[in-house]
Amino acid sequence: MRVTLERTHLLKSLNHVHRVVERRNTIPILSNVLLRAEGGDLQLEATDLDLDALETVPAMVETPGATTVPAHMFYDIVRKLPDGSQVSLETAPDGAAMTILSGRSRFQLQMLPESDFPDITAGEFTHRFTLPSKDLRKLIDRTQFAISTEEIRYYLNGIYFHTVETPEGMKFRAVATDGHRLAQTNIPAPEGAAGMPGIIVPRKTVGEIQKLLEEPEVEATVELSTTKIRLTVGNVVLTSKLIDGTFPDYGRVIPQGNDKELRVEKADFADAVDRVSTISSERGRAVKLTLSEGKMVLTVVNPDSGSATEEVHVEYDADPLDIGFNARYLLDITSQLSSETAVFKLADPGSPTLIQESDDPDTLYVLMPMRV
Repeated sequence: MRVTLERTHLLKSLNHVHRVVERRNTIPILSNVLLRAEGGDLQLEATDLDLDALETVPAMVETPGATTVPAHMFYDIVRKLPDGSQVSLETAPDGAAMTILSGRSRFQLQMLPESDFPDITAGEFTHRFTLPSKDLRKLIDRTQFAISTEEIRYYLNGIYFHTVETPEGMKFRAVATDGHRLAQTNIPAPEGAAGMPGIIVPRKTVGEIQKLLEEPEVEATVELSTTKIRLTVGNVVLTSKLIDGTFPDYGRVIPQGNDKELRVEKADFADAVDRVSTISSERGRAVKLTLSEGKMVLTVVNPDSGSATEEVHVEYDADPLDIGFNARYLLDITSQLSSETAVFKLADPGSPTLIQESDDPDTLYVLMPMRV
C-alpha cells in the first residue's frame, strides 16, 4: 500500500475514529486502526467490538492495499506534524511495518494483518430515516446528563429512543433516567421512523454521536435493527450494538397531578443554587427550597462548615412548601433549559417534581426530592 494525503484530512478522520479505541486492550488488534486504500480514497476504521467508526477521506492512492497500525500512536504522530503538510503512508513488502513520511520526518509503525480486524457492522437494518443534525443533537443534549452510571441496572446506561403517538402527531422521543432524575424530549417523528423498535443506545455511543453532530445543517441518516444502530453523518459511519435490555415504564414516574406551580427566572435561580451550594459537603448536596407567596428562600446547612441562605423572587401563590433537592441535579437540569423561565410543578415534600420550560412543551424533567 502506498498513499498520500493532506495532514489536515488525515488528522480530522483519525480524531473521529481513534476515540473508539480503548487505551487498554487484551486483544491486540483492537488497539489498531484499519487503513484501506483504494480508488481515490483512504478508509479509516476502528472498533471496540461494541462500537465501530469508519470514515472515508480523499487521497492519492499509488498502490492500493490495507493494513492496521496502533491507533493512538498513529494519531499522536499525525497530530504533531506541521500544519499544511503532506503525509505519505507506505507498507513494507514483508508486511512488518508501515512507514509514515512527512517533510523530513520519518516514522515506522508495526502492523497487524487486515484479516485479523473484526467486523461488527454486518447485519440487516429494518428501519431507515433521515433527520437534521440539530434535531438529533437536541434529543441527546437534553437527556444525556441523566444517563445512569450504575452498572447493575445496565439498561439505564444509555438513552432510550422510540416513537410515540401524541395529540400533536407522531413524535420521536428520547428518555434517560438514573432513578433520581428523568429527562424526556420529543421532536416530530421523521419519515420512516414509524414502527421502529424501541432502542437503548449506550452511553459511549451517545457521546461519539454527539461529537459528530457539530454542523447543524448536515443531515444525519439513522438505520436501525433490534440489535444495532448505524448513523451516517457526512463521510463518517458509526455502527453500534444496542443495550440488550428492557427500559422501564418511565411514564409511571411522571407526575400528573402536581397542582403547585412555581415560575422562576432560570439564570437567577441557577446562580442562587450555585452560590448557596458552595457551603455543602460532597456527601450531602441538599438544598432546601422554602416557598411562600412571591418568594423562595434557598438554604444549605453543613454541620461541619456553616450555612447559607439566599432569597429569590418567584411567581408562586399556592400553599407554603418546604422541599429539598440535590443541588447538582438542579444545576444539571437548569443548564439544559433554553427558555428564560423555568416552571416547577410540585405536590408535596416527598413526591417527584416536574420541571418544564415555559415555551417548550416537548421537553420535561422529573426530579426526586431529598430529605432536608
